[in-house]
Amino acid sequence: MKQFRIVMCALGAIAAPSAFGAGLSATQVVERNVTARGGLAAWQAVTSIKLTGQMDAGGTENARLPFEMTLARPNKSRLELKFQDKTAVQVYDGTQGWKVRPFLNRDEVENFTPAEAKVAAAAGELDGFLIDYARKGYKLESRGTEPVEGKPAYKLLVTGKSGDQHTVWVDEASFLEVRIDGEPRKIDGKLHNVLVYYRDYKTLNGLAFPHTLETVVDKVAKRHKMTIETVVVNPPVAATLFAKPQLPAAH
Repeated sequence: MKQFRIVMCALGAIAAPSAFGAGLSATQVVERNVTARGGLAAWQAVTSIKLTGQMDAGGTENARLPFEMTLARPNKSRLELKFQDKTAVQVYDGTQGWKVRPFLNRDEVENFTPAEAKVAAAAGELDGFLIDYARKGYKLESRGTEPVEGKPAYKLLVTGKSGDQHTVWVDEASFLEVRIDGEPRKIDGKLHNVLVYYRDYKTLNGLAFPHTLETVVDKVAKRHKMTIETVVVNPPVAATLFAKPQLPAAH
């Protein structure tokens, strides 16, 4: 389930500024981004989001599996991934995380590893890194501009309260996020950089949501795609949805 972490921590390379975006500061880029995504007041009114769709399962079968993801403030998430008659679950309640992985014959409740908990804690709230960034305690730095798939984009470095850093690329024309750096992955004993591309934006209730997320791992040919089919804004969310089942935890 590693490729399904919507927001992840990583350090991005710093690019030199170029001429086509030099006129805007990081703050100005974010102001335009917030407007393009629907406005600060509208996003502050969002307390929960439910997403459903299909995502690549990985492996050699090229299977696509249905998923359901619920996000709630502050920094809570629940992902359910279905395969045949089994459902894998991954939950973070804002403080701790747990998972159940029946695909691997792991039906017991397992606590997040320290690395998984660190990624989840750094993931931020449901509206991403840029919206209301000051309230979240983030700091912004401009890293100039850099093409993303042939189109100019502003490159921003976001530093969290704990010192974790994220690089976000904002399209120069639409001012929507088009790429973020992901959590590096260890393959064959080596760390590989990860990039997550945001595509196919659609508007719901005046808010812009990407409907395709594609994860690219450096020097790995296969890409992993997540396709969002439905978005529900402010669905009722019971606190029990993020509660850990009262079962013996695996160690």
